[in-house]
Amino acid sequence: MGVRLMVVDDHRLLAEALASALKLRGHRVLAAAAPAAGAAELVITRAPEVCLLGTATPAEPGIFDPVARIKQERPQVAVLVLGPVPSPRGIAAAFAAGASGYVRHDERIEGVERAIMKARAGEAAVAPQLLQGAFSELLNPAAQPDDEGQRLLQMLTPREVEVLVRVADGEDTRLIAAGMGIAPSTARTHVQRVLMKLGVGSRLEAAALAARTGLLDRAGPVTRNRKPEA
Repeated sequence: MGVRLMVVDDHRLLAEALASALKLRGHRVLAAAAPAAGAAELVITRAPEVCLLGTATPAEPGIFDPVARIKQERPQVAVLVLGPVPSPRGIAAAFAAGASGYVRHDERIEGVERAIMKARAGEAAVAPQLLQGAFSELLNPAAQPDDEGQRLLQMLTPREVEVLVRVADGEDTRLIAAGMGIAPSTARTHVQRVLMKLGVGSRLEAAALAARTGLLDRAGPVTRNRKPEA
């Protein structure tokens, strides 16, 4: 008996090809593609037995939020994450969010179908070695040596960190200079060095990167003893 499925991925060609292959094997595919932002809503509305949910970056923070929302709203739906070769941390994050398994993008259709059947039966649908690594990561979380915010913070001098905080606060060159007691040309040079070290092209990008990676939280409060000049 076929499984009532959804294939949700923002790569339409991949989603439609997989959906077509599963239809040929007797499964009922409710939808083939959707942008990541609307994935959870679509699955909650259609309530399939199993959902194959595509992701391109399994280690990115928050990437499995749609899985958690689906499981909260529709706990009976088994969610299989469809993605690239993952790290144990990525697998652990998927399971922690409530996923029933993880299927690689390059898996053969027979392997995808086995994972679907396992997920519908309430079993963990993931390769044994990946599952072992994932549970080890869940039970004994490793240090985060690749933490992007910490890595970026270590690239900046204390003065450059202060400049970045002020940029994120929306201060222009004049206010940065007045607040730090330096010449505008010096402030401009500091800003350019911060942009260069962070690998971004604008102040807005620098502020967004700092916020996304938690760099500003790690930087701590910045003391501003000087007041802007009139």
